[in-house]
Amino acid sequence: MMPRPNWRLGGPPLPEFELQPTLIGKLLQLRPLRPEDFDALFQAASDPLIWEQHPESDRYSRDVFQKYFDGALESGGAFAISDRKSGRVIGSSRYWNFDSRAREVEVGWTFLEREFWGGAYNRELKNLMLDHAFRFVDRVLFVVGENNLRSQKALEKIGARFLSKVKKPDRYGTMQTNLVFAITAGAWTAQRKKRHLR
Repeated sequence: MMPRPNWRLGGPPLPEFELQPTLIGKLLQLRPLRPEDFDALFQAASDPLIWEQHPESDRYSRDVFQKYFDGALESGGAFAISDRKSGRVIGSSRYWNFDSRAREVEVGWTFLEREFWGGAYNRELKNLMLDHAFRFVDRVLFVVGENNLRSQKALEKIGARFLSKVKKPDRYGTMQTNLVFAITAGAWTAQRKKRHLR
């Protein structure tokens, strides 16, 4: 989906949301996903335990992952995430459904190799993506599977709040329940200050 025209009533045009910047932290680098990243990203995704709470729990298989990868490229907002120390691709995430009128964007389709779960790596990933997003929007949405308790807890830790339940079709067309979480620019700023003061 292409970004919608970037305007708001009664005000100047907003800056255009750059959906695939290169974002660099101390531990991670995020750069636009490219077709030639398939093998490295599939290697990172091939651990079944990464997907055990995910609605698409067989995404570690090549055919299923190929559909995820193709969708990521088509989205125009997907990243390859690399460990800066080794240079190795260790996961992916993306921006999706940017709405300039509502001033919101979705962050999702995120995974990291298990050795990078929790702690500093996941925190830096969220910092990089949310800091960038809040230059352009007032709210960031996350859609997670109803049974994905790990992701739900991680979102609550960064200050995201449950918003609603939605039904979305899986790849077989079966409707699955997902939970929508949201975090506002103000809540994110407060969370960042709180962490900084610790």
